[in-house]
Amino acid sequence: MPDDLEDDHGAEPTPDRQPSGRDRLRRALLQPSRGQLVVAVLLALVGYASITQVRFNEVDNTYGSLREQDLIDVLNGLAGTTQRAEAEIARLQRTRDDLQSSTGAREAALAQAQDDAETLAILAGLVPVTGPGIRVTITEGDTAVDANTMVDMIQELRTAGAEAIQINGEVRVVASTSFADGVGGILVGDQLVSSPYVVDVIGEPHLLAESGMDFPNGPRDQFEEDGATVEVDELASLDIESVVEPERPEYALPDTSQ
Repeated sequence: MPDDLEDDHGAEPTPDRQPSGRDRLRRALLQPSRGQLVVAVLLALVGYASITQVRFNEVDNTYGSLREQDLIDVLNGLAGTTQRAEAEIARLQRTRDDLQSSTGAREAALAQAQDDAETLAILAGLVPVTGPGIRVTITEGDTAVDANTMVDMIQELRTAGAEAIQINGEVRVVASTSFADGVGGILVGDQLVSSPYVVDVIGEPHLLAESGMDFPNGPRDQFEEDGATVEVDELASLDIESVVEPERPEYALPDTSQ
């Protein structure tokens, strides 16, 4: 068979031969031109926009079919719901503030009542107490210590700021405590105490010593005129353990009309 009639499939094109359509497609895919790249990018953008629009239409189809009046009704409903929620929030905040205020007022009142109760219990001699103060030791000489002189000393100590007083570690002295001369000592309330008289006083130590005992013609001078010796010790801390058993009033009642 002649060479010019031989099948040319798979043969390389000669310089004089025109490229076939398959050759041009292969070249365009493997070596695209600048114009072809621009066209490809534009086609990709158009496709992406189409897909996005389709998805948006699918998502937004809930309200897309509503009439204008229907949309207005929906907006009005949302506005009403928002107003009700805001009103409920405001109501709850007011309730919270009221509770906080009421709780604070209750706690302050309870704290004040507790402080008042503790103060009254100390003044009434119902509880043991501790604190700074002085210890006055009075030792009789040849003459017995007079109950009136003891009362004068107690009054001067109270004026100087005594908050709690105890005699001989046994008897708590309060506003209603009585003093009387007894055989071998002094009756303080219904209890007999004897020399040496040890008077523990809680308050500001220096003020009690100076203003309560050592001023001219004060308690120290009176006791020493009767032949007794007096020692006053200022202490940073002392304990008063004795208490008074409260008595229920027989005749006095609280006035509830105030």
